Amino acid sequence: AWPEGVPVQVHAKEDDPEFAEDREAAQGLVGSTDSAELYLYPGKEHLFADSSASDYDPDAAALLMDRVRAFLDSV
Repeated sequence: AWPEGVPVQVHAKEDDPEFAEDREAAQGLVGSTDSAELYLYPGKEHLFADSSASDYDPDAAALLMDRVRAFLDSV
């Protein structure tokens, strides 16, 4: 079980084959606590936030960073 009161975010692309095996666990985590958020972005790229990777998606990466900054501001 996730520790109560400890916030967490999970970010992934909806159709990322590498995330597929973890998706159920991520959804279970979000369903088990109010402190968890799951953000799914359109596409299948795995390293979409890494500007040095061929999977880089600047729009999704910018949204992810906005969400992470807001998350960090809240803790």
